[in-house]
Amino acid sequence: MLMRNMLLAGAMLAVTASAAFAQTVILQPDEEVVVREYIVKRPPPEVVLPDDFDLSVGTVVPEDVVITPLDAPGIETRYDYLVVDGRGVLVDPDTREIVEILD
Repeated sequence: MLMRNMLLAGAMLAVTASAAFAQTVILQPDEEVVVREYIVKRPPPEVVLPDDFDLSVGTVVPEDVVITPLDAPGIETRYDYLVVDGRGVLVDPDTREIVEILD
């Protein structure tokens, strides 16, 4: 019984991890090109985050960090963005959660 529960828990974890990975791809390749061009043409001031800040998908951007609305043509979902270390960072405007990092 214990072994069965462990296998079931492992399978659930694998499904959850797969679903989380699938959610990290926010933009399709053609949309990513549009967003990159938009950010290059309209760069906000580069942001310097605290040393202990974890720049990764799922992390919430602190309230004192300025994020800029993304109004790129053809992108229907609302995003905000910022630039950190030369990389575009897409942020959910409602939660301030990082949804994609463009390397």
